[in-house]
This record gives sequence, C-alpha cells and structure tokens, in this order.
Amino acid sequence: MLTFEPKDLPIPQLHQYLLNSIAPRPIALASTLNDDGSPNLAPFSFFNLFSVNPPVVVFSPARRGRDNTTKHTYDNLKRRPEVVINLVSFGMTQQCSLAGVDFAQGISEFDKTGLTPIDSEIVNPFRVKESPVQLECKVFEIKELGENGGAGNLILAEIVKVHINEDVLNEEKMIDPHKIDLIGRMGGSYWCRASGDSVFTVNNPPTKIGIGVDSLPPEVIDSNILSGNDLGRLGQLLELPNETEVNDYKLLELSELFIEHEDNSAMLEKKLHQLAKDLISNNKVEEALTVLLTYND
Repeated sequence: MLTFEPKDLPIPQLHQYLLNSIAPRPIALASTLNDDGSPNLAPFSFFNLFSVNPPVVVFSPARRGRDNTTKHTYDNLKRRPEVVINLVSFGMTQQCSLAGVDFAQGISEFDKTGLTPIDSEIVNPFRVKESPVQLECKVFEIKELGENGGAGNLILAEIVKVHINEDVLNEEKMIDPHKIDLIGRMGGSYWCRASGDSVFTVNNPPTKIGIGVDSLPPEVIDSNILSGNDLGRLGQLLELPNETEVNDYKLLELSELFIEHEDNSAMLEKKLHQLAKDLISNNKVEEALTVLLTYND
C-alpha cells in the first residue's frame, strides 16, 4: 500500500494521484461573460450537484498550478455572478476539450470550438445548443480555498432554469442514460463514456433493510470465489432461507454433487461457491444463498 501525506508530494504528482483516483468526474462546460460582454466557455471536472432543494451545483475553476494565475471563468464570476452549466455528451468530446485551451481573454471559445451559442431566458451568459442539458444558474457564493497554485475556488450556484433536449428522454419523460450519452474525466488524458455496457443498474440504496453480509456463514464471507459484489447482493436479501428450504434444495437439486464429492469437502465447497456465483450473475440471488447454506446443513 502506497501511503503518504499530501504535503509531502509535489503538487503535480499529488494532482495526478487524486485525479486518477477520484474519477470519473462529470464535466461542467461553464458559459460566462467577459468584462466586455463577450462570451467565455470552459470545461471543469471539479463539479457536481450538491442540493436539490434548493437546486445547487458546485464547480471549481482552480488556480493554475504552473503560474498561480486565476482562470477567466473565475474572474468573470467575480464581476458578474451568472453562469450556464452545459452538460457534455459524447458527441461534444473534442469540442469540449478544445474549449479547455487557454485562449486569450476576449477570444470566444464558441468561435474556436464551433459550438453554438443560444440565448438564455433568465441569466445573461449563453447556453450551448449542442448540450443535452443546460442549467441557467445564479452564483450566490464563491469560496476561495487558498492562494497558491492548484488551490480551488468553489463556485456555489443555484439553478434557476433547466433546459433538457427531449431527444434524451424515454417514454416516461425521464432522462435515458444511453440517450444522453454523457462523458466524464479521469486523470491525465483519460476520459470515459457513460453509455452502453458501462451503464448498469444497482438496487442502491435498497428500499428495505437486508440481512447484511455479517449474517452469512464465515466460509462464505471468506470465499476465494465470491467477490465483494457477490457478497453485497447476498447481503441485500431480506431473509435467510429456512432449514426446510435448504434441505429440500439439497435433496432435489444437489444430491449428485454431494455424492460425487462426499470424500472431498474442499472440492464440494468450491463447486457450491462457483454454482452460487453463476446463479448470482443470472440474478438468482435467493437460490444462490440456498446453495451456499447447503454446505452447512
């Protein structure tokens, strides 16, 4: 285990460790206005939703590590506390990356990237037409975390208007993760795409209190075959099967397996754990737990 205190590392090295480990991070393509009223557009992955009532997003245009200068977005918001947060889909990836270039003050990233500015309804900065979700926001607090390079500047902004492209909605008028096709930042030059096989469902948090992993037999918890995810799914079950259910299952479904390995308990346990793992992967979690408990019967 690599262990260190942040203060003991050079900022660039610490930066890479943190950005590679705290990931993926959603991207806020932030639209603001320069001092002369010209548009500015920049991506930030130090960003997330932190409240729904009131609806509040937070992002951080941190000080540049190389020269400790502040970013145009931060300077703009100090003068004019309004911003549009545009969410970024896969089809915008390269244009979003291009918007992150340090163009000179007054140069329009809309022009440089080819993204389309459209008027907002409440705030003054432009929205990005290509963005699937656009959040008009009013900044109510800017919290500066330090004065050295790499220090964050937290922009706390309340969402005052939401725009959602109907093409990303499902039949229930809710956002479909496959249709919105969002991207996120990893560390360095690595990005990720939240769609296709990378999107999956989890019963989290469970609506009812399950038995917990600690209710499982020790040999199940310490299994070399079952993963932490497997144990988590078992722990979400609401109750243990009763003794009759376990005995009946052993007799009707597993009798041949027990006879085959009656002289090799280690192999029997391995086979039962592998069978349980296969059942879990096929969403037969209750049956998997029954299989595992037959070994203790």
